[in-house]
Amino acid sequence: KKRVKAALSEMVKEIVDLYAARQVFKGFSFSPPDQLYKEFEATFEYEETPDQIKAIEEVMKDMGNPKPMDRLICGDVGYGKTEVAIRAAYRTVMDGKQVAILVPTTVLAQQHHQTFSSRFKTYPVVIEMLSRFKNPREQKEILRRLREGKVDIVIGTHRLLQKDVAFRDLGLVVIDEEHRFGVSHKERLKQMRKLVDVITLTATPIPRTLQMSTSGIRDLSLIQTPPEDRLSIRSFVVRYDDDVIREAALREFNRGGQVFFVHHRVQNIHAMANHLKRLIPGASLAIAHGQMREKELEKVMFQFVKGEYNLLLCTSIIESGLDIPTVNTILINHAEQFGLADLYQLRGRVGRGSHQAYAYLLIPGELTLSKDAMRRLRAIQELSELGSGFKLAIHDLEIRGAGNLLGPSQSGHIAAVGFELYTQLMEKAVRELKGEEVVEEITPEIHFHLPAFIPEFYVEDPAERLSLYRRLSFSRSDDEVERIGEEMVDRFGRIPMEVDHLLEVIKVKILLTKLSIRKFEETTSQLVLTFDKATRVSPQRVVELVHRGKGKYRLTPESKLIVEGWPEVKKDPFGLAKKLLQALA
Repeated sequence: KKRVKAALSEMVKEIVDLYAARQVFKGFSFSPPDQLYKEFEATFEYEETPDQIKAIEEVMKDMGNPKPMDRLICGDVGYGKTEVAIRAAYRTVMDGKQVAILVPTTVLAQQHHQTFSSRFKTYPVVIEMLSRFKNPREQKEILRRLREGKVDIVIGTHRLLQKDVAFRDLGLVVIDEEHRFGVSHKERLKQMRKLVDVITLTATPIPRTLQMSTSGIRDLSLIQTPPEDRLSIRSFVVRYDDDVIREAALREFNRGGQVFFVHHRVQNIHAMANHLKRLIPGASLAIAHGQMREKELEKVMFQFVKGEYNLLLCTSIIESGLDIPTVNTILINHAEQFGLADLYQLRGRVGRGSHQAYAYLLIPGELTLSKDAMRRLRAIQELSELGSGFKLAIHDLEIRGAGNLLGPSQSGHIAAVGFELYTQLMEKAVRELKGEEVVEEITPEIHFHLPAFIPEFYVEDPAERLSLYRRLSFSRSDDEVERIGEEMVDRFGRIPMEVDHLLEVIKVKILLTKLSIRKFEETTSQLVLTFDKATRVSPQRVVELVHRGKGKYRLTPESKLIVEGWPEVKKDPFGLAKKLLQALA
């Protein structure tokens, strides 16, 4: 615990320096939305959903604040997160500042470029794209104009994070799907965050980002209301079967739609293509993967979007933000090899229009799957209702743990002390550095002569027993303990004596923790309480008690209170212990 604490305080210092800098540095306070902004709002062709309106309002409020914004916008695929970013970009540009939009893939950069260009087409806003689709000469030219302030909005991949990229006056950074960027990229982003407003858009926040939002380091806006006419995607986890594939593809073709077939290995993608051509005679098939030459990939994607092909065999390159409403069936081969966020993103590529969409997660057979893979697939199948990206990230947090909340060393420390304790240490360190009062919570040592545990005959499953112990140890009030007791009666029947004792011990522990008493010891003739240096018990109260007790209580120089004649109360030691502690409180 000490080692983890030391490592954490290093890391948290870094995180909080960053966030403290953001509190202290005066960022830029954007001018309030005016009539022109309202006109720009009115050009949005869809009806905003209530959550979308709320997210936009929160962003606008943050932008008016001199403190640099760092807001996470979590909303499902196709729920209108991009529009939130577009409005923030409009306000930034109108105040004469530049906007950088960072996306994980070139394909997505292109799509965003189209979306932004069409929204800003009647405005004098210069929008450029920086990605490997541009040749070195074009890139150089864009970078020069960016430095001179002649480009208002630049959309790009990791290329935007390289050293040669400089802005004249950067005002807003929008990060799309942060989980797709590597650790070193994130370090660069962290430096950006100190001074400019940052919006992060994500459908499934990575556990780390989510953790930072839930621990109060970052602001979070949730967009959970689906657009009108949107149907949830029907998801099936099935064994790989040629008949299933043929049927799914033909059903989609018959209603005039297109199909994605995701195959994760580039090495044998052409063999897969030949197999699919034989299997589905009516398919016009194209192949797309990240190792293709840029121009070739661009051409294939463009032809597919235009409808020249009806089946796209691809790697997970389509994962981020691609928006093709005519594709409403996706088949994911070897789904067990993808992470939760990846599966969720891939599934979100379909069902963007008002048609019923289908996702098939193809697996080799349940017996070959690891336990975690099964849990991932089950989670994605269960969470098929609209707007479940956030719940999914919570699942991911449970399955994977949060990882190192900042740097490159992923999760060694979490493994050492367990996720719960790590999170507590993390939150405490954050609170300390935010300057809030942090009381060191001690874990008291308790020795009662009565047996207090959960017997195996009562709760057979060891994992279930552990879970109950964990919940009890995190209880902070008698009510919580009572609730767990009632739940145990409900699930496992009448509580045996040992469990009854355990519940009482936990209640005593809660009182000891509140009063910062380090040790509670029952011997054959005495009770010994050892006070912590920072105990909350007033010395006055202890002196009064010793006075009133007429020799029954003694206070030693080592801050111990000794109660003589304790064995007389064998009938109800817990009741008496609580009475004594309440008297001290």
